[in-house]
Amino acid sequence: MNMDLMHDITFYIMYGAAAIAAFVALERCVFFAYTLRQARKLEAALQQRVRGIDDLPEALRKRDSLPLQLLRQLYEGKSGLSTHNELEDLSQAIYISMRAKLVQGLWMLEAVVAAAPLLGLLGTILGIIDTFKALAEAGISDPGEVSRGIGTALYATALGISIALVGLVFNSQLQDRLELINDQLKILLLRAGMGSRLAPKPADAMPANTLQTA
Repeated sequence: MNMDLMHDITFYIMYGAAAIAAFVALERCVFFAYTLRQARKLEAALQQRVRGIDDLPEALRKRDSLPLQLLRQLYEGKSGLSTHNELEDLSQAIYISMRAKLVQGLWMLEAVVAAAPLLGLLGTILGIIDTFKALAEAGISDPGEVSRGIGTALYATALGISIALVGLVFNSQLQDRLELINDQLKILLLRAGMGSRLAPKPADAMPANTLQTA
């Protein structure tokens, strides 16, 4: 087994993991910022008499967003509901179905944070094995070569820890932003539900004695 090749492959994997983590962090930061901004604008618009999507300002309906999708499903699904408990259940179901779009891709960032130090340690072990193998074949002729080989091997651990630390900072920041967006979306659904008119109960749901005539 070529330990030098395995050592290089470990570095390439760590560089690829760092690129994936950077892409996910940047994409989620932009998406969270846009979603939170749109949710706050829609919440401000709901303070007026809004009974449906068409009552919202055109500027908020022009570009699709996750908060707008939540409101659209709520207004379309509330027809036929007759109690506030049913409306709350509908709001909760809509929120749960949409939450997957918020956490999309975050698992990759968490995986990189967990795997980067282990990959760095693996690269260090492979580098040290390769250095000892070279010493066994050629003998110790230059101590500087030994130090250089060990230093290159330890660089893998340093790189893995650095990737994990940076990814951990971004992951913590995104988790805090995620909680803020969750609260904002819940408030948005509550405000939309409070302003909704429920359908009246059908006549056949009334007690039978009220329908009888003397």
